[in-house]
Amino acid sequence: MRIEELRPAPGSRKNKKRVGRGPGSGRGKTSTRGEKGQKARSGGGKGPGFEGGQMPLIRRLPKRGFTNIFREPFAVVNVATLEALAVDDTITVDMLHERGLIRKSAKRVKVLGEGDLGRAVKVRVHAVSASARAKIEAAGGSVDLI
Repeated sequence: MRIEELRPAPGSRKNKKRVGRGPGSGRGKTSTRGEKGQKARSGGGKGPGFEGGQMPLIRRLPKRGFTNIFREPFAVVNVATLEALAVDDTITVDMLHERGLIRKSAKRVKVLGEGDLGRAVKVRVHAVSASARAKIEAAGGSVDLI
């Protein structure tokens, strides 16, 4: 037997039901939707969350909080990650993009203080936590905010 001789088992493959293709098909005119009514119409039927006319749960629950549509989240990099970078020069946002540590879509970068730093590095990012700044400066490095 060769691969071009392989065929599905007889009866295992059925043709798609093609509705609305004339009276001779047996599924013409109303296209198996019955006569009139909500479900016979285009776009008919009830949407998600419909509860039979009862006030839906999403509308019964109180609204809380506020979403700031202008929020720009930070991409996070830890001090331990800076230690792993084999860089003696300045660590910049573009360098972090090139190394794949943050996404290109990240608008702002923040360094957090998880881990230890054993060498002096200069860091140019948008924000730094107090613990990260202390660790970088204790190792002899410096922090420049963009």
